[in-house]
Parts: sequence; structure tokens; C-alpha cells
Amino acid sequence: MKHVVVCVATDLEAAGLPSTDRVGNLELAVVKTGVGPVNAALGLARHLALRNAPAGDVEAVDLVVSLGVGGAYPDSGLAIGDVVCAVSEYYGDLGAQSPQGFLDMEALGFAVVGEHYNRLPLGFFPTATRCLFVTRSTCTGTEAEAREIVERTGGGAVESMEGAAIVHTAITHALPVAEVRGISNMVGDRDRSKWRLDEAARAAGSQLAQWLEAQSC
Repeated sequence: MKHVVVCVATDLEAAGLPSTDRVGNLELAVVKTGVGPVNAALGLARHLALRNAPAGDVEAVDLVVSLGVGGAYPDSGLAIGDVVCAVSEYYGDLGAQSPQGFLDMEALGFAVVGEHYNRLPLGFFPTATRCLFVTRSTCTGTEAEAREIVERTGGGAVESMEGAAIVHTAITHALPVAEVRGISNMVGDRDRSKWRLDEAARAAGSQLAQWLEAQSC
């Protein structure tokens, strides 16, 4: 592994990363995409297109990482300050509502990318704790909705706004992908006074940097 692209939605979420463009002998490119799945996908796709433009000998990307903060769903077993990685990502909004409840893309009969429906696999796991991540365009703000999402996603543990789009883009480009998030809040009735964004971002970035350093040996 030589070249790693780390995608963050905001400057805050890059706070725990080293200030240089290298970790050990790895080249590190940090891409600030903006918030939300559309910005995330476009930001990564644009970076990959520019990197591979006909401007000399450009080496391939070896790994894409989605890095940031996230909320922990009820009964996930996670606490504020924990750092976790995604074993899979789930498009939490993609589907249809019906009188019988939410219908995901498999129920509708439309694959999202390749043979995958709402749930997208990841191949690298930088932290010991691995769980199902859920990406939503609208952050969950009530306890009742949080529990409904956990149930219909089959045990969603962490919510963010960009992860599935980064994973989707990486899969489309046949690139290995990982996702690391620091838990900044519990998902439920919205109360920002209890959120710990700075601490979660720094913890996630620091753990990712340590893992990358180990990969570079």
C-alpha cells in the first residue's frame, strides 16, 4: 500500500490526522468533500478523475477511507468517544414508503451498484470494533425513529451523512475502501448540548493515523 485517499466532510473531521501528506511511507491525500451523500460522491469522484488525468505518471490509489464523526444508535453498545469502523454501509433513505412500512431497494427489485442493494460491503477494518453503518440525508432526531431504523436495517449501529456514498464511489472505481468514525453523540431525541464533535473527530483521526502507520511498515 502506497497511496491512501481520506475523505472528510468538513475540516473538523480531519483534525486528528497528521499535518503532512505522509504517514510513514504512505502518501496521504485528504479530500474535503462537503456534507451529504451527493457532495461526498462528487468530491471523491472528482479527486480520482484529476489524479488519473493525463498529466504524467500518476500512480494508482491503493485505499479510500471515509473518516469522520457519527452518532450511535440505541442498543448499539457504543459510547461517546468510541472509535469504530464499518463492516458494511447501508443507504438508510434509499427506497420507498408503503402502508406496510419502508421498502428497501431489494424489495423494489433495483440493485444500487453491481449486485448490491442498500447494504454495501467494505474490505479494510482499521479498528477492532466493527459494525453496520447507516447513511442518511436527514439526521435522525427522535428516539422512536432511531429504533425504527435499527430494526429495518438489521442492526444499524452508527449514523452519518456520507459513508455509503464514499463506499459506493470506491466500489464503482474498483478501489478498496474503509470507514472510521468517532462517536460524537447518541442518536435519539436531538440534544446538541451532549454532543462531543471535536473529541470524536480527533480520536477517529488519531486511530486511523496509527493504523496507517502500521500498514506502512
